[in-house]
Amino acid sequence: MKKEIDWNVPQILDIPIAHDQRGNLSVVEGGELIPFDIKRLYYLYDVPGGATRGGHAHRNLRQLIIAASGSFDVILDNGVSRQKFSLNRSYKGLYIPVMTWREIENFSSGAVCMVLASEHFDETDYIYEYDAFLKEVKE
Repeated sequence: MKKEIDWNVPQILDIPIAHDQRGNLSVVEGGELIPFDIKRLYYLYDVPGGATRGGHAHRNLRQLIIAASGSFDVILDNGVSRQKFSLNRSYKGLYIPVMTWREIENFSSGAVCMVLASEHFDETDYIYEYDAFLKEVKE
């Protein structure tokens, strides 16, 4: 029996691996592994040591974050509690629902953070101030 997934909470998802003597292949299909069609893909790389990325939330955007190479930590905050997820495998993805504050830190040398997003870029979807996020999430 297939386990029901609560898409309102962050969680680590297993990305299927096709093993081959020539190397492994993993595929993420929108609407299959994740509950959205992929409208945008972007990636962070060459992040200087000690730098933090993120520092915002989204009103409507959902994401899947994958450590395509190297490792980093993702701190998620729903306005009540904070969770830290360490990503270091290209076959694990961190699903992030809407209205979740995120910070990405502790990038290893050569890390590549790949993000699959449910929406095209929309500046009005971002919440950049933590206090404003807390106010909106409690409304």
